[in-house]
Amino acid sequence: MINGSINICLKRAIVVSLLSSVVYLPSVSASGKPSFSPFSVSVSRIDTAEADIGEGQNTLQRSSWLFDANAKLPLNKQWSLGFNLGYGDLNYDWKQDGSSILNRQLQGWQQVHRYSAGVSLSYRLNKHWMFMVAPKLQYAYADTAKSSNASSYGVVASGMYRFGNGNLLGLGVAYLNDISEVRTVPFLAVNWQINDSWRLGNPFAAGFTGPAGLELSYQLSPSVDFGFGASKRTQRFLLEDDDTTVEVDEWVSFLRAGWRVSESVTLTGYAGYYFNGELELNKPQVEVETIDSQGALAIAAEYRF
Repeated sequence: MINGSINICLKRAIVVSLLSSVVYLPSVSASGKPSFSPFSVSVSRIDTAEADIGEGQNTLQRSSWLFDANAKLPLNKQWSLGFNLGYGDLNYDWKQDGSSILNRQLQGWQQVHRYSAGVSLSYRLNKHWMFMVAPKLQYAYADTAKSSNASSYGVVASGMYRFGNGNLLGLGVAYLNDISEVRTVPFLAVNWQINDSWRLGNPFAAGFTGPAGLELSYQLSPSVDFGFGASKRTQRFLLEDDDTTVEVDEWVSFLRAGWRVSESVTLTGYAGYYFNGELELNKPQVEVETIDSQGALAIAAEYRF
């Protein structure tokens, strides 16, 4: 999930926009000057409405708990190092009528575990150019499979150019050796301060769950901001230990409201809408069912220290 806001401190923003899995408001001290918090932990809850699957009477309702821990450590004026650990507990609540091509796989499949870890290295060449490379490792598997067979790895690389007014624009690519599939995903990296109130940026981190997406945010006050945006989202996981996999691929649009409760704590609420969704079963042939559009609600809490 995201915790997006206007960036106050530009030098910190260059590091943050490339290392962080979220976009956020830097902490502000009592003197009004921006401060930097190298560590953060966050927890998010996502619930979707019930959605029809395929042409039968099968329906699916999803709920997720997401936990993340991040560290961002400047090494010197040019180099920065980042670390990320994540866990996702994804629950699938099925209702079925016996006609779907997926029914033989749905029995017993109710929960998906997703563990992730990553390292990122950023290099600031000069006042204009900055580059980042971030290797990633993930384990994603249903409760019908073993974790040892569910590993994926990849690397995300990007380059960004800082204009004279401080805005950042760049391109990136994610190479992902996912479970039984290799993907290459390009994405646009942007951190563009339009004026004192409006900013265009990336709400997500590029990786196994999709490209970075775009969000337009509005800063109402130093502690409150709003945003809306969209991105493509992907969930791929092991269903059985013989390389049987499921991939959920869909677009999500969202409205966001963020509140900086204190220098360390941020709360963010979301109203989302999933559309153009597909559920793909690979065993060994590919079978695809459509997922009807559905609404979603989410809340995220982040603590920085």
